[in-house]
Amino acid sequence: MSCSPDAIKDLLFGALEAAEASRVKEHMQQCAGCREEFDRLQFTQTALHALRDEEPPRRIAFVSDRVFEPRWWQRLWHSGPQLGFASAALLAAAITIHAFVRPVPEVAAVPDPAAIEARIMAEVSRRIEPAVRAAVAEAEARQKEKADEILAAARREFQAQREADRLMLSTLAEEFTLLQKRYNVLQLASADLGVLR
Repeated sequence: MSCSPDAIKDLLFGALEAAEASRVKEHMQQCAGCREEFDRLQFTQTALHALRDEEPPRRIAFVSDRVFEPRWWQRLWHSGPQLGFASAALLAAAITIHAFVRPVPEVAAVPDPAAIEARIMAEVSRRIEPAVRAAVAEAEARQKEKADEILAAARREFQAQREADRLMLSTLAEEFTLLQKRYNVLQLASADLGVLR
């Protein structure tokens, strides 16, 4: 048997004889496409049976009947320009009412610019002077510490140079003494030989 959508529909609605129904069922066991179609139709039928029955309307209205004409507020609500105009008018009325109803604010006295400037300068000097003093004290402390370090380094260098000079002088003195002794030895040797008279 070939695939036949009409045979599947007839099987679903029970319009087939027993022999034909068994032949369609055998075909559906072998054909996946027909099985899926039968399942879809069965699902649709179940969904339709789940809906409740409703009666059709007794009176049929025509487009020309007044039933289809919108009420005045529906026409206003669904009309963009008219609704925009109504909104603008309502906003204008609210602004006008607010202008007449709100209390008049008290006019604050205009402050004197010279007094404001004097207060600002006093506040600035009050805040800046301690900061300047602290910065100067910190700079002086750093300078003193740096000067002390430089002076200590110079003292160490001077002391090392002095020790080096003292060592060199003692070495020179020893060498001079040694040279003087050699000279004396040479002088005595030459006197003995009669070279010096």
